[in-house]
Amino acid sequence: MTQERWHQHQFRVRYEETDQMGVVYHANYLTWFEIGRTELIRELGYPYRRIEEKGLLLPLVEAEIKFKKPARYDDLVCVNTRVIDMSSVRLHFAYEVRKVSEEMMTLTADSAAKPSGKLLVTGETHHVWVNPSWKPIRIEKEAPELWQLLAKYS
Repeated sequence: MTQERWHQHQFRVRYEETDQMGVVYHANYLTWFEIGRTELIRELGYPYRRIEEKGLLLPLVEAEIKFKKPARYDDLVCVNTRVIDMSSVRLHFAYEVRKVSEEMMTLTADSAAKPSGKLLVTGETHHVWVNPSWKPIRIEKEAPELWQLLAKYS
């Protein structure tokens, strides 16, 4: 993987995502990671619904999160997602959640841009391609068009 190509998904932290301490509840970052990766795949022209319609599943098998600073209610945040490794049966994503300003929200529309803003959280997730019986499959054989799109993005 020679260049870092990031997908960026921006939104405002909702009140329901915070805990009694006034910060984003830790498990919500995994939800944000899921949003980041499904939106990355959608940007490639292959919505996740289409993956499921083909009988393909991409379960999470490992997750890592490192908390640097908390996000709070009404913060503007950007979930940056990229593919850092892939094989015919595995897919590995990296994430950066950053606090951004109103001005940065409009400037970060370029998905290939290097993430900017205050770094809040980093993380990685590992996934495997399986069929509905949870048997591993080779994505380049089951969905060669998706394989090619992901290979171009990584």
